Amino acid sequence: MNRKTRAAMVSVCSNISLIIMKMVAGFASGSVSIISEAIHSAMDLVAALIALFAVKKSDLPPDERHPYGHDKIENVSGVIEALLILLAAGWIIFEAVDKLITPSPIESIGWGVLVMVISALVNSGVSAYLYKVAREEESVALAADALHLKADVLTSAGVAVGLGGIWLAGLFGYSLAILDPLVAIAVAIFIVREAISMLNEAFQPLIDQSMSPEELAMTSRIITECCPAASGFHDLRSRRAGRRRHIDFHLTLPPEMSIGEAHDICDRIEHAIMAQLPHAIVLIHVEPEEQELPSPLAIN
Repeated sequence: MNRKTRAAMVSVCSNISLIIMKMVAGFASGSVSIISEAIHSAMDLVAALIALFAVKKSDLPPDERHPYGHDKIENVSGVIEALLILLAAGWIIFEAVDKLITPSPIESIGWGVLVMVISALVNSGVSAYLYKVAREEESVALAADALHLKADVLTSAGVAVGLGGIWLAGLFGYSLAILDPLVAIAVAIFIVREAISMLNEAFQPLIDQSMSPEELAMTSRIITECCPAASGFHDLRSRRAGRRRHIDFHLTLPPEMSIGEAHDICDRIEHAIMAQLPHAIVLIHVEPEEQELPSPLAIN
């Protein structure tokens, strides 16, 4: 089991545990915000399962039908996860509005707060771990999963604060039960914002978005530094697919240079680029530099 798969499994296991805890606490207390958090965690579990499938599939080597590999499956995974989050947010808002219209008392607030605090702490640790692996392995699916859990940390903390406010108000004879569905709606709004950001991040590589300006600038610098003999390069293009970077460009070399020398230069450039972008695939088209023809007057 590689690092990405192991990280995805950790996310799956933690989400299962938290769903059970939140469901029990939510139905025991009657808190719609806790139940909404349980639904959010259920979506996190689905996302974690999708991420687990994606990281396994994306690591498969290229085959006859997929000569460029399977890396984009992670981007597809991210898009699906984002859509699931939007679905969950819609359900949370529906339930919260219903709670505003027909309010009901909240019980066992202490247990609810405890579960939310535990959830925030667990997800904080798992999210940090997923981000670390995602960054080191350049995994879009794990990054999306980590973003799920990061949102869960903030929303769980928000629910805990809301329930704490209701409990404190009750000590002084006041009722702030309306705070519970309002917190749930705030949670849903945050989730929608998260989902839109994730959807954009995951979708762009599916339509062959270029590398970042910083990566393109670095690639240009490497080409220039590795090949002082070249008169230049042009038509630098790139696209992203999961952790892959597909790069191609035209390299202009002196016409008297041998094929072997040109090949060595291309190898040097490829290795230098891959040293900075380990999962890059570089394609170089070599062409001779144009020679200025002597004028007829010069010949005479």
